[in-house]
Amino acid sequence: MNGGILSAIGNTPLIKLNNLFQKSGFEVYAKMELLNPGGSAKDRPALQMIREAWKEGIIGPGTSIIESSSGNMAISLAMICKVLGMRFISVVDPRTTDTNLQILKALDARIDLVPGPDPETGEFLPARLNRVQQLLAEIPGSYWPNQYANPNNYLSHYHTTMKEIVAELGRVDYLFCSVSTCGTIRGLAEYARDHGLMTQIVAVDAEGSAIFGGNKGQRRFPGLGAGIVPPFCRTGLIDRIIHVSDWDIVKGCRALARSESVLAGASSGGIIAAVKKMEPELTPGSVCAVILHDKGERYLDTVYSDAWILSQFGRELSAEDRTGLGI
Repeated sequence: MNGGILSAIGNTPLIKLNNLFQKSGFEVYAKMELLNPGGSAKDRPALQMIREAWKEGIIGPGTSIIESSSGNMAISLAMICKVLGMRFISVVDPRTTDTNLQILKALDARIDLVPGPDPETGEFLPARLNRVQQLLAEIPGSYWPNQYANPNNYLSHYHTTMKEIVAELGRVDYLFCSVSTCGTIRGLAEYARDHGLMTQIVAVDAEGSAIFGGNKGQRRFPGLGAGIVPPFCRTGLIDRIIHVSDWDIVKGCRALARSESVLAGASSGGIIAAVKKMEPELTPGSVCAVILHDKGERYLDTVYSDAWILSQFGRELSAEDRTGLGI
């Protein structure tokens, strides 16, 4: 698995956000996970899950890899499987964006659509997971990485992402990370705990997410929040939880693009909004690290579309929002 596109996964740049927080009295550094070759932080766990299964002899050339994902994990697995001569089947639901479907098809992935939610829970995730089990039974020798419970998901961030951040910054007072499967935040937080770091771990979740016991509600964006409590969730590792609205997410993304020229995805907008919400209580001189999870090009028809925003929220962005000053 050495060489080729897979060698470009990890060791992403860490940049200082000079403009958004220049008057804040603290420093904010962004881990640019969107610069992984697959366009997101999911490249790391996807590679580690596949690498470990390969080492164990569970999979090899010709294996069919099946995963429930409608976004970044699917794209990462499709890229990795294509390089290694394996077939990838992505189980998706109707909320999957056309852009992600186009990327998956370009990487020669097979798309398997679950048309409706699970009748008992009303959630799409259980329906997708049931379909994964059906496909595993139908396809001999197929393999499910199971991003929701495979420890290599969070261990990838434990062994690489947090280590890279600490090596470059030395001291990290606050770490802001969005949550969905909770793999990223668990890996980062366990590294901080095991290495005696004093880092405050801030989880950024969507309003309408059930991860931390909230009431399930509408969530317009993939990759932030969940309709269930993920198996990886460990609230004992988290010091603070910040919930952000879909409107906060839009404004955060636009501010990041306008002020820092960083075109990032929805969860990154949520991160920026969360830092702004905590700004009054962050200690002057603090060093903050934020995870910018994925590319904004995958959200051009939503977050970055004025027409879509008007149709969804019934209002337009203000002049301040358009200049990056409205968050």
